[in-house]
Amino acid sequence: MKHIDIKANSPEVFLEQLQQIIGGEIKERWSEFILTINNKNAIGNIKFIPFDWGVNLLDFNIKFHKDIKLHIETHEAFNPIRFIYLSKGSLKHKFGIQNKIAKIGQFESLIFTNKNGGSSDIIFPKNENLSINIVQIIRKKFLKKRTTNVATLNSKLYEIFVDSDHENRFSSYGTLNLKMADLIDSIQNINAKGMLKILKIEARVYEILSMHIQQHNKILSRKKTPLGINKTTLKTIRNIGNEILKYPSREYNLHELSLNSGITQAKLQKGFKFLYNRTVTEYIRHIRLENARDMLKSTDLNISQIVYSIGFSSRSYFSKVFKEKYNITPNQFKKKLKTITA
Repeated sequence: MKHIDIKANSPEVFLEQLQQIIGGEIKERWSEFILTINNKNAIGNIKFIPFDWGVNLLDFNIKFHKDIKLHIETHEAFNPIRFIYLSKGSLKHKFGIQNKIAKIGQFESLIFTNKNGGSSDIIFPKNENLSINIVQIIRKKFLKKRTTNVATLNSKLYEIFVDSDHENRFSSYGTLNLKMADLIDSIQNINAKGMLKILKIEARVYEILSMHIQQHNKILSRKKTPLGINKTTLKTIRNIGNEILKYPSREYNLHELSLNSGITQAKLQKGFKFLYNRTVTEYIRHIRLENARDMLKSTDLNISQIVYSIGFSSRSYFSKVFKEKYNITPNQFKKKLKTITA
């Protein structure tokens, strides 16, 4: 196992110290710092993006060739709250003073911070493709942001956010969360450059932070995955949801989805409600309506053409559900767009 000691007084130094031990080259473009590695230690990259008010993002897309133990010592100037999510792979975490090691797997999360003088270990396994999103909050800077209202947080997170002198350690291990994977994936698909790209990423980072907080609230309220549905089943249901998102015009029905996936209709419904807050039918209709609205905005197709291209078989039914969802008929929506662009 390769040991890496980190004694950073800033997130920038954190990345530089990683480079000193595992090698690679750091390049900066549009305030995005990328450490690219292809050597005996690892292959892949680690991205670092700083934002205002003490918020920054570390993004690991890497495979280590050796087991890596990252030993992080706290620093008075840099001891953030870390919000970690794994889209791929696994890691282990422990506080330096404790023997207990917690394993975080794919689609799971971890929130932790340490007290002054403490240390934490993050252990990355060898030969495992890792995709890890880490949002870091430097509290003294973040609390100065005018729109920051930590008083609305639950009591545990509130105590950690206002602990700007780092007097306490804290950890929370999240359960399975597939929604966050989709949100993090969307960062990779941002089609923009320069400042616009950074602004769009920053918006996603705040959404990710919000989702971590919601997840922690669910843990405190002991909201668990639906009875009888395991992680593998939820992954399969997420794949079905992504297929519907990609191909909304296909004919879908609950019976065939159940038959093809090997998941009972009852579990499919439970899984969709858990992941998307909608039944299977509601989810399909939602995706089709979102596509229809985008097509009304971005194409010259008439309403009938759009209706049949996204999988609806009746224009009158489409108009009815469109108005129920957006409080405006498709015709009114299209006329409104023409007025705006005129």
